[in-house]
Amino acid sequence: MKKVFLVALSLIAHACLAGSKPNVIYILADDLGYGDLSIYGQTHFSTPNIDALAEQGMLFTQHYSGSTVCAPSRSSLLTGKHVGHTPIRGNYEIQPEGQYPMPADTFTLAHLFKNAGYATGLVGKWGLGAPGTVSEPLRMGFDCFYGYNCQRIAHHYYPYFLWDDHQREMLWGNFGKQEGDYAPDLIQDEALRFIETNKDRPFFLFYAMVQPHAEMFAPENYMEKYRGRYLPESVYEGTDGGEDFRKFAYGSQSEAHAAFAAMVDVMDDDVGELRAKLEELGIAKDTLIIFTSDNGPHQEGGHDPDYFDSNGPLRGYKRDLYEGGIRVPMIAHWPGKIAAGSRTDHISAFWDILPTMAEVTGEPTPEGVDGVSMLPTLLGEGTQYEHPYLYWEFHELKGRVAIRKGDWKGVRYDVAIDPDSPMELYNLASDPSEQMNVAATHPEIARELGRLIQEARTVSPIDKFNFPKEQNNSREGNAHLK
Repeated sequence: MKKVFLVALSLIAHACLAGSKPNVIYILADDLGYGDLSIYGQTHFSTPNIDALAEQGMLFTQHYSGSTVCAPSRSSLLTGKHVGHTPIRGNYEIQPEGQYPMPADTFTLAHLFKNAGYATGLVGKWGLGAPGTVSEPLRMGFDCFYGYNCQRIAHHYYPYFLWDDHQREMLWGNFGKQEGDYAPDLIQDEALRFIETNKDRPFFLFYAMVQPHAEMFAPENYMEKYRGRYLPESVYEGTDGGEDFRKFAYGSQSEAHAAFAAMVDVMDDDVGELRAKLEELGIAKDTLIIFTSDNGPHQEGGHDPDYFDSNGPLRGYKRDLYEGGIRVPMIAHWPGKIAAGSRTDHISAFWDILPTMAEVTGEPTPEGVDGVSMLPTLLGEGTQYEHPYLYWEFHELKGRVAIRKGDWKGVRYDVAIDPDSPMELYNLASDPSEQMNVAATHPEIARELGRLIQEARTVSPIDKFNFPKEQNNSREGNAHLK
């Protein structure tokens, strides 16, 4: 009955959308921390164009990524399922290029937009199916794709090639040790071209930026703005030649602090240029823009997240399941629909985007998704359904799981090697930095969250994404989980 009631309430939201199908641009930064935008508290540099999105739209304070690393976070976003259900639950590489594919019958966010009559495009980083596999971008609902198929190759800002649909586009200006073609500039050009080409029909653009993921490179005109401002500098000695050059290891950077600020500046300018294009074409008012990040801040290639306070008040970084690894900035901008300067503490996650876009476009929400539509929050009307809980897992670093129910957050580490690893418990309302583990004083809540962890996940068809069976068979381990 509750679902029927909520469906009826959603008709109210649909009323204000009748006859309109907005363009949707979803911008996903790579490894941008909760504190890396000036509107979220960054003081070392400013992000005026991204800040303007929030000043003219809605800022989310409790939005979560799908995972704490790239591929599963994107899988959660595109499938509307949390990482206990989505096909890709970790970074799993295929040689010589690409990551493990999603199943051929996977229904994605792009498929939903296609069914609604949208042109669909992806620019930037994919990471969800190697070239020639069943889940290349063009087999997963996208009309066109330009950028990196492989997230490992996306470590490099002056790559030897990018993909243009099914074809490799060779970047001859980058051969040898040359730095002639800065990939983010080429990707930005393609994003603008996609908007221009589809200005007269509804379109969905998934703009999966590679900034500010390591390696720490930015064009010289941006480096000049920040050189010498963040001393002492962070120096990183990487790979500057040989067999692994621009294939895996990051390049060296003697000015990583300046490079990080410069990379975020490039990203911010690209957002500003994109908005200017929408205004030029007269379609800005018909376009919903969402800006967010795929996980918390990285500690690679010389980046020093503590120097920049990249995780803000939160504990942890990329690969952690503490808040700093998974709580991310999110901004939504839709002129005339989303109130300017609005702010929400609604608890939401990547898997909510698909059902939200289903409601925006009038398409049915697929069965089996874990997300709930955020449209009532975005529009400021109707009743917003809340998650019973949010769930994450991570399959590296000895295995990690986390769950949030209301203000309570449960975290377990080392679960792949120790089925009896203890539950850490935090009250995020009073302790958002997760400094006080209160599992000992609230054992009943710890047990309830442990039971929900077991309920949240299913067995993955990819064995790499399953924790050892002993976790479910240990008597003491189950005592922690029940």
